[in-house]
Amino acid sequence: MTAPEETEKKNRFNQQNLHREEIFSDLTMGSIRQMTPIKANGELDKTRPILFIGQSQIYTPQGPMPVQFPIDAKNLQQAMDQFAVAMEEFVGRLIEEAREMERQEQSRLIVPGGAPGGSNLILK
Repeated sequence: MTAPEETEKKNRFNQQNLHREEIFSDLTMGSIRQMTPIKANGELDKTRPILFIGQSQIYTPQGPMPVQFPIDAKNLQQAMDQFAVAMEEFVGRLIEEAREMERQEQSRLIVPGGAPGGSNLILK
């Protein structure tokens, strides 16, 4: 297979996973992306669920950080009702992951006199 053929095969558009995207915003809290599954001919694909994705930002000491999180909902009204809870749960998981990474980093031991070239043996 030639390089252009390999690139074409790798970068082929997945026609089995098409979604139409609509964005709803309250212009204050954030936005909700509604991803409606469609077929390659543009018709609705009722065999797959509609996906809802919340978007907002949180403020950190380093400045605003955009966040994007799934919302478990069957329709737009449920997505709007679940927005705050889904965001809070997502941010909570982010904080826990950051704390765990920090804890792991602090628990690493560096043994002096390691291999030449500045690399040290790191034990966990």
